[in-house]
Amino acid sequence: MILLSGGTGTPKLLQGIRRIIPDEEITVIVNTAEDIMVSGSLVSPDVDTILYLFSGALDISKWWGIRNDTFHTNNALKKLGINEKLMLGDADRATCIFRDVLMQKGASLTEATLSLSVALGIKAKILPMCNEKVDTMIKTPEGVLHFQDFWVDSHGNPEVLDVDITGIKKARLTKEVLDALKLEDNIIIGPSNPITSIGPILALKGIKEILMTKKVIAVSPIIGNSPVSGPAGKLMSAKGYPVSSNGVVRCYGDILDIMVIDDRDAAKEPDFGLKTVRFDTIMTSVEKSENLARNILKLFRDIS
Repeated sequence: MILLSGGTGTPKLLQGIRRIIPDEEITVIVNTAEDIMVSGSLVSPDVDTILYLFSGALDISKWWGIRNDTFHTNNALKKLGINEKLMLGDADRATCIFRDVLMQKGASLTEATLSLSVALGIKAKILPMCNEKVDTMIKTPEGVLHFQDFWVDSHGNPEVLDVDITGIKKARLTKEVLDALKLEDNIIIGPSNPITSIGPILALKGIKEILMTKKVIAVSPIIGNSPVSGPAGKLMSAKGYPVSSNGVVRCYGDILDIMVIDDRDAAKEPDFGLKTVRFDTIMTSVEKSENLARNILKLFRDIS
């Protein structure tokens, strides 16, 4: 099983999938367009969230960071006049330093991530979408902001005029991602932000052509005209998509076989142009995540 993932939504679904499928049979291709340097260390927020989920360390009260982490270094830096863009816990920072040490010795982001997986005792395969540097940039009336400046510093408040993934044209699917896609036919696009979490993955050269040959099920992160969480609605509007599950379908294009929408969504099936299935997609507990996961996995049997 392969999942395309950003932060929050897809990790919640993975929490349920892990109760059904052994970790060693799960591959997660993760967005890296929100990566950023913080105090000299590369932070890969979406990758690290997945690492912490599979290692059992994730703080699921926030769906980022390490449970019971301390912030002594962050607080000490504040006293010295350095306010970091992201609030890194001490153990979280150790992950970043581990990655930095390997990359400074010549390892790729993928190689460093696989080494982190081994060090953390993870059996699933966690793969960054690419090794090249790509950045989600948000155009606002006040100027262009990195996604982390837009979402963390500005709390997603600025008006969004456009979204650009810089560096994506030079980025390439890694050998590890290509090998994983060759071996697996069933793909889930998790309920992460369609524009800034899943969008960069789908923008990589050649991946849509590969996914056209697979069985692909997507879970909508939109209910009615509102995202379940995060700035997806504002970002979808800026890219010209309706803020709706139908808009998510348009965003992903013709790679989809089935779209899963929430059973509270009033969207009409003829609007989608493909098979839609309704389940409870609000994963407020691990039991609900597991129930949604079981329902999704059953759908693959219906795809010819």
